[in-house]
Amino acid sequence: MIDTDHTPESLRAALVDQLRADHYVRSARVERALREVPRHLFVPDASTADAYANESVTTHRDGTGTIRSCASAPSVVAMMLEQLDVQPGHRVLEIGAGTGYNAALLRELTGPGGQVTTIDIDTDVVEGARTGLAAAGYDDVTVLARDGALGDDAHAPYDRIIVTVGAWDVPSAWRDQLSAAGRMVVPLRFRGTTRTIAFAGSPDRLESRSMQLCGFIPMRGHADGEHALALDGDDVTLYYDEDQEIAPASGILDQPRTEAWSGVTVAGSESFDGVWLRLATAEPGTCRITATPSAVERGRATPAIPSLSPALAEGASLSYFTYRRLTGDGPARAELGAIGHGPAGDDLAERICNQIRVWDQDRSAVPTVEAVPSGTSDEQLPRGFVVDKRHSRLVLNWPTT
Repeated sequence: MIDTDHTPESLRAALVDQLRADHYVRSARVERALREVPRHLFVPDASTADAYANESVTTHRDGTGTIRSCASAPSVVAMMLEQLDVQPGHRVLEIGAGTGYNAALLRELTGPGGQVTTIDIDTDVVEGARTGLAAAGYDDVTVLARDGALGDDAHAPYDRIIVTVGAWDVPSAWRDQLSAAGRMVVPLRFRGTTRTIAFAGSPDRLESRSMQLCGFIPMRGHADGEHALALDGDDVTLYYDEDQEIAPASGILDQPRTEAWSGVTVAGSESFDGVWLRLATAEPGTCRITATPSAVERGRATPAIPSLSPALAEGASLSYFTYRRLTGDGPARAELGAIGHGPAGDDLAERICNQIRVWDQDRSAVPTVEAVPSGTSDEQLPRGFVVDKRHSRLVLNWPTT
């Protein structure tokens, strides 16, 4: 007897049903594409159950074991496809070929009159994507081995550009290869946090249409402008952008620790990622701190999320976002706050708390982002908080009430 509950078709149907129920899938066209494309053919080394779980699947590692490429979690794939809004007949460029699964979905969405090009800097990733696409019947997708930051002039202009690796900047080639009425979706990293942003507009001024929290493997080849500073060997690290002058005092974590608490609380399941955006648009010294389990256990550093939390560095001092669990009857809650070190650590911690309180006034608010070429003068910029990159200048603004 065939176990129909665990066939690729039944598992794929159940996955899409769940993505629809969780509101990652909102349109009928994206739903149809997800139901049509067999994900298991693109991750042949994974079990069928793993292929249709809402989890990423690692496909390539380097010699140190660091992940080089993976198949993104289906919820992230669906979210970005909804942001991209591909229509029949569109020409689409994908930066980051991965397994080829995303390109197959794009091909379904463009239909017979469309065209999809996907590129990757790793030749073995490219070959794997070609193999998967051929096995699934999408061998008309163009797969190229090249630096994603260069895009692909040969098939430009594109109606849609989607970037499926973590980008630190918006290279000029992407802007130049986007059609006048086009849309670009980019997982863009700034001040330590990554948001997948849907941009539309002209090469001289791209404006955000939507923004979602995400995490991606950093793009390779295109120079990254994020730097790392070890604060406690390999156990605690501070990451900051190249336009920031960040250099906390040597041995900063050995200096007295101060605490500040905001009075703002969250339940165990509530997200507080919006605090990072508030901090990033108010404090020029916003960056990212990471701490290993060992560092947390030793009390060396206790950020809210040890693998990535916002921090604020200024002069010789440092503060970072944290929380403390509250005791008492009722559902579990935690109070948000900050830990400070250095001569101005207490002031920095209180400034983080101020932004926590601002976030608490409207937790659902999302800023707009405009991306303009790096040569744009200050006088030509719209008002807002500016983050400078190598190829672009980002201007962030919050909605007014």
